[in-house]
Amino acid sequence: MVGFVESDHSVVFMKNKIAITECPRDAIQGLHDFIPTEKKIKYINFLLKSHLFDCIDFGSFVSPKAIPQMSDTAKVLSGLELDSNSAKLLAIIANERGADDACQFEEITYLGYPFSISETFQIRNTNATIAQSLERVKVIQNIATKANKELVIYISMGFGNPYGDEWNAEIAMQWVDELSKLEIKTFSLADTIGIANPESIKYLFSNLIPNYPKLTFGGHFHTTPDSWLAKIEAAYGAGCRMFDAAILGYGGCPMAQDDLVGNMPTENLLNYFEMSDNQRVDELKLAFTELIS
Repeated sequence: MVGFVESDHSVVFMKNKIAITECPRDAIQGLHDFIPTEKKIKYINFLLKSHLFDCIDFGSFVSPKAIPQMSDTAKVLSGLELDSNSAKLLAIIANERGADDACQFEEITYLGYPFSISETFQIRNTNATIAQSLERVKVIQNIATKANKELVIYISMGFGNPYGDEWNAEIAMQWVDELSKLEIKTFSLADTIGIANPESIKYLFSNLIPNYPKLTFGGHFHTTPDSWLAKIEAAYGAGCRMFDAAILGYGGCPMAQDDLVGNMPTENLLNYFEMSDNQRVDELKLAFTELIS
């Protein structure tokens, strides 16, 4: 298995290796019909046994009113079959309470916090301004460190936003710089509404990666069926080696208002980096199809 290794409460990325975080949480959280807990457990155990992924974004500790599909995250966790070779588990949290809840579980390695550089989206997504979110992150980082967890920051709306909020690459880099002062080591640049282009991707990664050699940068891309390749090529060419994905490209941002915009399809990444054969890819797609059927 390639990708993450742990050292001194930080994530150290193994140079020139590709790490994929599979995101069933992102793929299914917006589905209207509740997926039974046992089906989720079966599916995530299948992902764990595949040994294709370095990390699995499996659930979230947020208000069940906001994300009812994830209300059974703790129950799902209790049914997972983990061993020393399993992919690490990541749970999304949106506030201090969620961090406290997630830190009760030894099985969870990473807490993911969406830090939007769009003021409008930060308020919509976490009910906090950017300034309030920064203070929140300070508390969450302290909670995570005490519990021996790693905090992963998603730079949400990292490539632009639909609200008219000011955006440029320098703003994204400014917030990475500010957050890194809190000893946060891992950042995922999130193409929340699928508008990143090769030029902006290359510019961000090629400026961040060399200037912050002790940090890990990943890409969480949303994409249309015909734009995924250009995004991956741009990110990889600029030094990115960590990618989020979801089988069949399910999920994405509901604000996109475009049914064709979803997550980066896992099968595309596996094929592009020659990390799996066609039979295993077909098995992954079948397993996900059975999950949501």
